[in-house]
Amino acid sequence: MRVLHRDPKTGEIKLRVENPDDLWHLHNLLLPGDLVRASTTRREEVKSDKVRPERGEKVRVTLTIRVEGVEFQAFSDRIRITGVIVEGPQDLGRHHTLNIGVEDVLSILKTWKPHELRRIDEAVAAAQKPLVAFLALDDEEALTAQLRQYGVRELATVRAPSHGKMFPTGDARTAFFEDILTSLRATDLGEALVVVGPGFTREAFVEFLKARDPGLAAKVHVHGTAHPGMQGIQEALKAGVGAKVFGDSRVGIETRLVEKLLEAIATDRPVAYGPAEVQEAADSGAIETLLVSDAVVRDPGIEEMMRTVESARGTVVLVSRHHEAGQKLEALGGIAALLRFAIR
Repeated sequence: MRVLHRDPKTGEIKLRVENPDDLWHLHNLLLPGDLVRASTTRREEVKSDKVRPERGEKVRVTLTIRVEGVEFQAFSDRIRITGVIVEGPQDLGRHHTLNIGVEDVLSILKTWKPHELRRIDEAVAAAQKPLVAFLALDDEEALTAQLRQYGVRELATVRAPSHGKMFPTGDARTAFFEDILTSLRATDLGEALVVVGPGFTREAFVEFLKARDPGLAAKVHVHGTAHPGMQGIQEALKAGVGAKVFGDSRVGIETRLVEKLLEAIATDRPVAYGPAEVQEAADSGAIETLLVSDAVVRDPGIEEMMRTVESARGTVVLVSRHHEAGQKLEALGGIAALLRFAIR
């Protein structure tokens, strides 16, 4: 995300969407009642004496709408912002939907909350970080995925020519590895490729890659896991492979914090989870780190709780529900906290 203009007096921030992650950030930033200005298409007005009005041609116009709803689908390349037109050359008071994608520019006008401004700063900083890809494989199939700020995005699955736990011939395994390499070459892997999975297939593929594509092999980091596929990738994230390979990725940080929370619950260390219990901890000034699912962050009561925690020098971390750790936090009520001291 790139900030093109800020006007503290009017509350306007003009942004350019630079990657799909930015769409997720926008989905969490926009609330009903906010104003959004962007270039869009709308049918021009046609004056006619006919009983049945003529349909005008679609023309590009700049409109400002008052937001009523925002629709975001994980891993899609657009968000839909629906609302009533409040400023523009025509159709004031009518509904319109802005379809915002990568490279689009929009202005948001609102009374900004501190955690919203912090999210913009995080999105701007994250846009400069290298993209990282995963390859999770065993001797039956290989899954390629990208690590995004909001979760892990599955890209492609390559299946071995023969099913079963052993390759009948070396040719079959070579054909499997060739198909994987073809898939990888067609993918934007970024600066690093993390190869995970159980058994010897993982190591055999890395050796194959060194011989066939040394440049790609130079990007590889290997991490053994007990499972293949998405389960293996989540296992690697829990083990902290993210910290070793790509430092402070958002998903890596969120995963480690949720795992720390679950470990604290299991070992009876000071924690709170669920709205009522976390509110009590916030009122007591006991919260060191507050974890909030992006599924509940729009709740006015949650926003007030976040302000209470920050005023007591606690840290607030928004956690995406689009990866496994975020789903675990949702199961705890969407909000939980690591405490400085026990409140009971």
